[in-house]
Amino acid sequence: MTDHAFSPEERAALYRAIGERRDMRHFNGGSVAPDVLKRLLMAAHQAPSVGLMQPWRFVRITQPTLRSAIKGLVEAERVRTAEALGERSDAFMALKVEGIEECAELIVAALMDGRERHIFGRRTLPEMDLASLACAIQNLWLAARAEGLGMGWVSLFDPVALADLLSMPAGARPVAVLCLGPVDSFYPAPMLELEGWADARPLEEFVFTNGWEN
Repeated sequence: MTDHAFSPEERAALYRAIGERRDMRHFNGGSVAPDVLKRLLMAAHQAPSVGLMQPWRFVRITQPTLRSAIKGLVEAERVRTAEALGERSDAFMALKVEGIEECAELIVAALMDGRERHIFGRRTLPEMDLASLACAIQNLWLAARAEGLGMGWVSLFDPVALADLLSMPAGARPVAVLCLGPVDSFYPAPMLELEGWADARPLEEFVFTNGWEN
């Protein structure tokens, strides 16, 4: 422990938020207070980014017709994904994969246009812009859990169609549809585990020493 460590209570709260974060699909409507939403977006904006490029852009969806159109894009991709899954298609279609109609807030997280100008930290790893946006989304997710709000990351959509729907400039790219809002309860484990779709594997299988799989 160092002099810069948080107090035991603060550390426990941080690890609790990490451990209890869930990819939520079930929401109960309600609303997110403006000051809370601002705090959450500020948490996202404080994420690390390569070269301080801050590639994230967040589009808040407030028009019901636009929300319905996004729901339609997700549903279309859900069907195409089921077709691609072959023998697991029926099991996939039985899963609830989004909460677009029920969540209090709908936010599209996207990458900025003109990213080719930023080469600091991206000359050999251009995908670091996406990594930076993922960090912002994770910050938002953890902050939402600390505020008692659920959040779900939806990636079932055609990015070109969604970019067109939101009038994004050339080069900008939507990455996530984020469902945010109050929930009746948080899943006790990841929903895909509870539904029998997949099992999480232990940390030991993912940590190596001095070389791959050592």
